[in-house]
Amino acid sequence: MTDSPPPPHSASNVPEYSVSELSGSLRKTVEETFSFVRVRGEISGFKRHSSGHLYLALKDADAVLDAVCWRGAAQRLGLAPEDGMEVVATGRLTTYPGRSKYQMVIERMELAGQGALLKLLEDRKKRLMAEGLFAPERKRPIPFLPQVIGVITSPTGAVIRDILHRLAERFPRRVLLWPVAVQGEGAAAQVAAAIRGFNALSTGGTVPRPDVLIVARGGGSLEDLMAFNEEEVVRAAAESVIPLISAVGHETDTTLIDFAASLRAPTPTAAAEKAVPVRAELVASVAELGGRMVGGIQRGLEERRARLGHTFRALPNPRRMIEDCARRLDDRAERLGNALPNLLSRRRAELDRLAARLKSPREMLAERGHALAALATRLGHALKTARAAEQSQVERKRLQLDQGSRRLPEAMARLLAERATRLDHAAKLLESFSYRKVLERGYAVVRDARGQPVIAAAAALPGTALTVEFSDGTAPVVVQGSIAPPAAPPQKPRKTSPADGRQGSLL
Repeated sequence: MTDSPPPPHSASNVPEYSVSELSGSLRKTVEETFSFVRVRGEISGFKRHSSGHLYLALKDADAVLDAVCWRGAAQRLGLAPEDGMEVVATGRLTTYPGRSKYQMVIERMELAGQGALLKLLEDRKKRLMAEGLFAPERKRPIPFLPQVIGVITSPTGAVIRDILHRLAERFPRRVLLWPVAVQGEGAAAQVAAAIRGFNALSTGGTVPRPDVLIVARGGGSLEDLMAFNEEEVVRAAAESVIPLISAVGHETDTTLIDFAASLRAPTPTAAAEKAVPVRAELVASVAELGGRMVGGIQRGLEERRARLGHTFRALPNPRRMIEDCARRLDDRAERLGNALPNLLSRRRAELDRLAARLKSPREMLAERGHALAALATRLGHALKTARAAEQSQVERKRLQLDQGSRRLPEAMARLLAERATRLDHAAKLLESFSYRKVLERGYAVVRDARGQPVIAAAAALPGTALTVEFSDGTAPVVVQGSIAPPAAPPQKPRKTSPADGRQGSLL
């Protein structure tokens, strides 16, 4: 029996798809169903490619969604994404057939919740403060009366009208408006460019350089004011050489540009008030100061006129003063003519008195000669005395030397005799310790071929050549047969040592 081939598969109504067809169908379905979505999640694995595209993942506690933001949309995001930031991303879903994955294409991105936005602003504030952008020494004083005021704000809002109206009321000044967008995409870049543009104007050019800048915007939510919290705007405000007044929002609104500006105004209207004084008040103040100055000058002149009158009445008659001075001059001239002869006579009398007290040079020389002769006599006596003492000492030393030379031979003879006696005693003692004295009493020393003493019978084997040393010479011998061990010698009484402490006989 042969095996039959397996039956062919039965036909099915399920259509067959290629991988590409199935992937394309899935992509079309996903893009049509989720063409516009808003997803809230935490950024993870953020990476900015060299091409400008952004790659990241949005995750929550249970799932992860891959996302991409193409370069054109990334330039309009308005915030810098980073890992750990919770955001709300707006875009669409699509698939990537090359890896069987789906992902979100992000068009816009914003922070999720005001708490996260405030934390971002607080971190940015601390970082910029650490760089010294908010230091008080960087702030510049606001001029009292600027000639030109530069305003950076929206040209269509109520802010510019309020500023112009308040400037016209207080003190009309020339205003240069740099129109910018105050919220939305690109607003921060426009504000920063306006600040740097005003600072780039040269003094005395076609367009006058402002003396003070006002960056203004009306009130709004925290998200609406985010353009003035951007780092590029804060850095531009801190780098501004022209003093800058920040007037963003209402009194309770605070942005980072407020800390970098030279002065913060609670409202745009208040910024105009801080920029210029009130002209009417200045005119009244000047008029008041002028009146006070005229009155002060008049009072000063009256006081000086009265003082001059009192002084004139208190002064004596000049003619009398001149006459008194002439009399005093004549008196001084007469006294001066007599003073010189009187002085010469007094000096001559004093000189005569001093000359009488001085001794004659001959007397002084005679006294010094007598004193010198006395000193010479004393010196001669002293030299004779010293010479006599020195001679007596020399004689005494010579006598001692003669006595020592006579005693030296006797002392040397006694010392040599004493050393010879001690040497003789030591030689006799050494001779008494020699083993040859024992050999003279009838003993002998047996030595082997190496000349070493044989001290045991076991070393005297039959046929061994030995040498026997006597007191008068040596004799060679050969051992024959075995040697019986000697009997133990009888115990002899121990001899006491001599009374002089020397060693006695060895036997």
